[in-house]
Amino acid sequence: MLAEDSFAVDYCCTTCGTIINALTCPSHCPQCRTAAPDHGFPTAEAVTIAEQNDRFRAGLLKATASDLRGQVVVTSAVNAMGRDFVTAALMAVAGDSSFTPDNDPYGDHGFGTVTVLTLKLFWKIDLYDEELVYGSPAPANPAVTRRVLTIMFPSDY
Repeated sequence: MLAEDSFAVDYCCTTCGTIINALTCPSHCPQCRTAAPDHGFPTAEAVTIAEQNDRFRAGLLKATASDLRGQVVVTSAVNAMGRDFVTAALMAVAGDSSFTPDNDPYGDHGFGTVTVLTLKLFWKIDLYDEELVYGSPAPANPAVTRRVLTIMFPSDY
């Protein structure tokens, strides 16, 4: 048990799901002995946010994210490509699951790239407070978090 005044963080083993409370990211899971990925184990909060972000994006195609409030924004350049392109972009973003330590170093599934009609797009999810003014005070808590999913061309970033 760690002292109460320490700043321990809950990390999550990506293999067995064990929560590891430690001052620094552990090199191995104490339960299954799996070595940490190159960028370390994600925090338990990041794993929760990743699940919520995945549900929010999937909710673009089906009503599965009813407890996750937010909105979708496309840049004017993406919108100028027309309704069919925007629809294809929404479908691609909703189905994106290509997360690696290189494009998702925190494990929160908050950024990605997709290709629509040979054109590369970025998407990102920002987590705001209820008034959409500041960052969320508790990003893993859907009751106080509003998501804004932005779809853009790399040149818009």
